[in-house]
Amino acid sequence: MDGLERELRTSVRGEVDFSVTARALHTMDASNYRRVPRGVVAPRDADDVAAVLALCADRGVPVVARGGGTSIAGQATGTGVVLDLTRHLDRIVDLDPGSRTARVQPGLVLDRLQRAAAPHGLRFGPDPSTHSRCTLGGMIGNNSCGSHSVAWGTTADNVRALDVRTASGGRHRLAQGWQDGAAPDGLRALIERELASVRTGFAPYAGLPRRISGYALDALLPENGTDLARFFCGTEGTLGVVTEATVRLVEAPAATALAVLGYADESAAAEAAAGLLPHGPLTVEGMAADLVPDPSGLPRGGAWLFVETGGATAPAARAGAERIVRAADALDALVVADPAGQRALWRIREDASGTATRMPDGSEAWPGWEDCAVPPARLGAYLRDFRGLLAGHGLRGTPYGHFGDGCIHVRIDFDLLSEIGVRRFRRFSEDLAALVVAHGGSLSGEHGDGMARAELLPAMYGDALVGLFEQVKAVWDPADVLNPGVLVRPAPLDGQLRFAVLPRGPVDVAFGYPQDGGDFSAAVRRCVGVAKCRTESAGPGGGVMCPSFRATGEEEHSTRGRARLLHEMLAGETVTGGWRSTEVRDALDLCLSCKGCRSDCPVGVDMATYKAEFLHHHYAGRLRPAAHYALGRLPQWLRLVSRTRTPRLINALAGVPAAASVAKRLGGIAAEREIPRLAPRTFTAEWRPGRPPAGTEGRVVLWPDTFTEHLTPGVGHAAVRVLRAAGLTPLPPPRAGGPVCCGLTYVSTGQLDAAKAVLRRTLDTMGPALEAGAPVVVLEPSCAAALRADLPELLPDDPRARQLADRVVTFAEALERLAPHWTPPRVDRPVTGQTHCHQHAVLGDAADRRLREKAGLTGELAGGCCGLAGNFGFEAGHYDVSAACAEETLLPAVRAAEPGTVFLGDGFSCRTQLEQLGEVRARHLAEVLAEALGEPPGER
Repeated sequence: MDGLERELRTSVRGEVDFSVTARALHTMDASNYRRVPRGVVAPRDADDVAAVLALCADRGVPVVARGGGTSIAGQATGTGVVLDLTRHLDRIVDLDPGSRTARVQPGLVLDRLQRAAAPHGLRFGPDPSTHSRCTLGGMIGNNSCGSHSVAWGTTADNVRALDVRTASGGRHRLAQGWQDGAAPDGLRALIERELASVRTGFAPYAGLPRRISGYALDALLPENGTDLARFFCGTEGTLGVVTEATVRLVEAPAATALAVLGYADESAAAEAAAGLLPHGPLTVEGMAADLVPDPSGLPRGGAWLFVETGGATAPAARAGAERIVRAADALDALVVADPAGQRALWRIREDASGTATRMPDGSEAWPGWEDCAVPPARLGAYLRDFRGLLAGHGLRGTPYGHFGDGCIHVRIDFDLLSEIGVRRFRRFSEDLAALVVAHGGSLSGEHGDGMARAELLPAMYGDALVGLFEQVKAVWDPADVLNPGVLVRPAPLDGQLRFAVLPRGPVDVAFGYPQDGGDFSAAVRRCVGVAKCRTESAGPGGGVMCPSFRATGEEEHSTRGRARLLHEMLAGETVTGGWRSTEVRDALDLCLSCKGCRSDCPVGVDMATYKAEFLHHHYAGRLRPAAHYALGRLPQWLRLVSRTRTPRLINALAGVPAAASVAKRLGGIAAEREIPRLAPRTFTAEWRPGRPPAGTEGRVVLWPDTFTEHLTPGVGHAAVRVLRAAGLTPLPPPRAGGPVCCGLTYVSTGQLDAAKAVLRRTLDTMGPALEAGAPVVVLEPSCAAALRADLPELLPDDPRARQLADRVVTFAEALERLAPHWTPPRVDRPVTGQTHCHQHAVLGDAADRRLREKAGLTGELAGGCCGLAGNFGFEAGHYDVSAACAEETLLPAVRAAEPGTVFLGDGFSCRTQLEQLGEVRARHLAEVLAEALGEPPGER
């Protein structure tokens, strides 16, 4: 055991973790940089923080405090000990509505403070787009701002006092004034000696609302109230560690409205932004068309301003938005007062930090010059010069951000993989720093300097003032252990790039990765660390990602954490086992393969695919877990049972506790699970398709998926009835080639060679149907998703794969597209249940929502994931996490259901979870509609 690790274990009450996994998880934040830590400590309290700082200072070991790890300039990474403040120091100590203040610990996620303040009509003003996972400590460290800063300012404007521990043993209460012990010895004398330098050095930036770069020494001037708390905001963990903060809360408007203004381009939008500030908006946000996947719901234009207004009533808020529209010289405008409509529009803006990482042609783009800020009145001119600078360096980028404050975010298509590209990155950085300063701007307007910009601070402040920063650092941290290489004596901006350790040649893989040019390394690089997967709840809108993180709260079980481990596996320095890595295997073990990240992650990370890829290589030529044989090859076992006509025997044995226990133990199945009952006869054995019509109009192929075929044939028979009622003719797949299968269970357990063989046989069987051009109706969402997404990625060189994928339609899509004039029977009952996670992530459920509405099925289905997720919830060791996922939204929705509610679950997993944990019988939508059609005819 490392000597430091041993001493820490005896000195702190929190967790000390120097394992490969812990170190690998904390090598990166959301920046371009990578620093491998020595270990991770999760302190339980302020005394633990002090103990860690003292030990590390004595040994000369660097310390970096870390919150949500969403910093974009590299300041949340370090080579020594990482303090994970999110594990224990995450409480609201006190919230006082009378004084409109709250005392909070640094690891508290911003959204939790907002939820606590909301019942009192209050909120914390700053709100970065990462509000669902960033922490108050991180916001203080970076002096974060967010979209509402035009109304409520930066974090520094909203901090009243800070409790801070330093590496030199100091314990300070920072507020206003030089009270005894408020600051380290020597700071007051240093500032008073340098008053003239501070006044003149900061004077050029006095009117700049987003000046975040450097140390805010001007806050210590007597005319500015000697505000030590304000000064400490934005010091990026280089001076001390915040253990508690007293923050100001502001009155939240009772109602809001959103004016969306369309302009020809972002320069026109930028020039208009400053003119809207006198009208008192809450936000003035800007973004251009190339960051909007679907601009159909937006006003006409090539760029937009999102201007929020507030009021005591909804009409007052709307009136404010309409005044903004009248004042704006816009091409087109839209006012949205509906809260759900506003959330949908804001989601486009908040996801930009992820969507901007891909250019319109799919090429990669990176941070590094993420948030320069200029005076708002100069923003239009600056953007034109910025575009010219990009073109001059042969680079592309898409500006967006806080136009009302003159702060621009941008991801640029730097080539950070080659020496030539890295040199161009440096030249561009130096030129852009000069351009920002020429416009009277700050190198950082929100995210801090970190490793990305600190080297260039002399361009903004001059050598003398930067030298004063170094003297201030020496007063606070004489051992130079707090986040060295950041802000003071900075590391080179083009050093320690996280891409440098990745393999340059292609990695042999089974999937095609078409969105990443077939490059698995590029697929893993998709994760830039914005950490939307670390949200603490599914939230409004029914997001899925990341259910295992929400169940465990562990970084290792987030999409980002797993991507980090895969990155380190490819690097081979920290995680050295390659595809045989036990660290990666263990982190992926609790991945439900829900595919939620495929849709909910702003950059489209598909961890389910990466997991299948890893398992394929990890177990190549080796004995697999028993569940891979029992559940991964489920279609084979069920066909064998069908051929031997033993379903009733299997059901009888499953009903005997001793026999069921043995079977579950041998099959790697959770002891807590009941074994689902098999149907006595398969769906296709009982289905009598009848004679097909002479023509092809109305013909559809009804896919007999494994679950419908062997476990719930009633779903298939119900679908046949409804499709026929709609005027369609459902037919089975051709029988000559044998049974069809989507390969899902093989894919989810990483048996990709078997999956490919199964899918090739399926394509052979489906040949005649594909030639006929018939749509393929798939009732099980996970099977439809596998055919639509996994099939063409596993067999990218077989044109039939894409052909079949394009033919696949869900039950609701078939009715909407192929029988548009059919009116479903009225059910007129409330519904609850589960939207299958693969439906959400791959297929979409818009057609299902419209079909339910036409049938009078009112209410929303639960978001998140049911937790069973195919084989996941059946596997031994997964039951507790599976149940925790169900408890998030699904089971509470079931308990709250009113009498007469219909429980819906199109997925077999969702229905099984509802039956086993919710003790209700859920049905496929086809079954509900078929029942509403009345008594079935005599012939199926």
